[in-house]
Amino acid sequence: MTDREPFRTRIKVRHYELDTLGHLNHAVYHSYGEVSRLELLEAAGAIEGLRGLASVLLETHVVFRRELRAGDEVDVTCDVKFGSGKTFSMDSNIYKVDGTLAAEITCTLGLMDLELRKLVADPRGRYEAAGADLKLMSTAE
Repeated sequence: MTDREPFRTRIKVRHYELDTLGHLNHAVYHSYGEVSRLELLEAAGAIEGLRGLASVLLETHVVFRRELRAGDEVDVTCDVKFGSGKTFSMDSNIYKVDGTLAAEITCTLGLMDLELRKLVADPRGRYEAAGADLKLMSTAE
């Protein structure tokens, strides 16, 4: 177990992201997770070195804990967990700035060979070979 904190991205809830009840639309939670995933991959140098490969989202699930309203600022975490197969997880939590957990997002991804249109084996190894900062990407590293 590690005491390192996962990567965080701060996002401000915009009024146009609200639903008719005045809180953040359910689909926007997924978008916030995507923002955090892409910010992490960019910060870790995990995009440029993956010539001919790209991460693809295979599954995503959100558990809503607290409502978010216009003007709220949130921190969206992202932490990668590699396994032994072709897929890996990138999980996010959305926290209000006071530390209240607003949502939990779990995602399954893979690395796709863009020419073959197939997932590649050993995504962790591919990120490592591409020069990605695995310690930034994953608190388990």
